[in-house]
Amino acid sequence: MSAQASPRRLPHYVFADDEHVERYRRSTLKGDYDLIPSENFWKDRQQFLFDHGYTLRPRYWPDWRPSWLETNMHPIYCEDSIMLLVIDARRRDTNELVAIKKFRRDSQELHVARYLSSIRHPHNHTVPIHEVLDDPHDSGLALMVMPYLRLCNDPDFNTIGEVIDFINQTLEGLAFMHRHRIAHRDIAVENIMMDATALYPDGHHPVRIDYSPDGIHPVSPRPRSEHRVQYYYIDFGIACHFPNGASPLVVGDVGRDATVPELSSDIPYDAFKVDIYALGNLYAKQFEEYKDMQFMVPLIQRMKQPRPQDRPPAEDILVQWENIRNSQPKNSYRWRLSPKSEPAIGRMLNDTVAVAWEGINHLKKYVK
Repeated sequence: MSAQASPRRLPHYVFADDEHVERYRRSTLKGDYDLIPSENFWKDRQQFLFDHGYTLRPRYWPDWRPSWLETNMHPIYCEDSIMLLVIDARRRDTNELVAIKKFRRDSQELHVARYLSSIRHPHNHTVPIHEVLDDPHDSGLALMVMPYLRLCNDPDFNTIGEVIDFINQTLEGLAFMHRHRIAHRDIAVENIMMDATALYPDGHHPVRIDYSPDGIHPVSPRPRSEHRVQYYYIDFGIACHFPNGASPLVVGDVGRDATVPELSSDIPYDAFKVDIYALGNLYAKQFEEYKDMQFMVPLIQRMKQPRPQDRPPAEDILVQWENIRNSQPKNSYRWRLSPKSEPAIGRMLNDTVAVAWEGINHLKKYVK
């Protein structure tokens, strides 16, 4: 029988001196760390979610009392001081971290998300839905349980191969949605997330994402080039699901990408063409700054044609991309992304460091 690992020692910076302990005590009693209104929504549903197999963080339990009171710990390093961004929970049966979002039951977003999640296909890169619960207090609301995901560009992309994998998955996902007559209409880097479990095998805090699950210790990711991740489209708040044969024309000056030329509140435009432009613009903003990504320029140019009718459909874009990708030498996949603005001497130094780290990571596979 193996011995249990000893608790991890707390670093010195989590402790406060006596003066600050008293200051934090007063501010806590004054209410500076109380739940904000949006958090009270989830506190009111804590028992309901627990009964359905989901455990919220201690901050949302009915008998919560700040854990730093009567200690010398700094509140910022106490997990239960961290306020809500997106509500997260743990599945009681598997301990999997999940995200829970409230919806109007009659919303288009809920309809689209459930429809897409019901389709099993390797090109379906839309957020999976674990289940949808009826809200216990408001019959017009539903609670949708999804995997906990992380922004697609955090941590940064480091190699050409990592970018290629991202483009593979996002173009497959776009073609899949359009094949099923769904236009997202709000494609932006904030609405493409990833399952980063492979990069953080010991997990990270769901809000303070560069720290361990307890919010105390800094964590570093493993390289994407060695541990493949899955990317997902999220947020179907303004998406449209068109019946077969229906016109894809919509109106609305909406979406995160305000540079789409045809957006209008009164002149109809093709929703599918907006998706093509927005994804091409995302690629341009994320990757055109790198020296070795010039092979993407023809693809981006076709996707960002000013006239919507000049942009190819998603299926054609995917075929073009596959031809571009297959023409790239496989050894280039491991090349480091180097900014065009990087000085030559800096590039040489950073390339040397990157090669050294690659060697170390390769060696780790054989050293237990």
